[in-house]
Amino acid sequence: MSESEDVRSRLQQMRGRAEDLVRAAEQATDPAERRRLQDEAHRLESRSVQVSGMASGDIYPME
Repeated sequence: MSESEDVRSRLQQMRGRAEDLVRAAEQATDPAERRRLQDEAHRLESRSVQVSGMASGDIYPME
């Protein structure tokens, strides 16, 4: 597997996990658990955007 395929696979996994967390948050009845799941999903989404930018050669990571 090439490096770009590895990065694409990793990004796909991160985005899939973030989507799973968003769905879990929507079904959570406990407000604290819902917030925790939403925060974790947001962190994963942000990280995937950063990794994607770095993989494309962008030298300035997004914050």
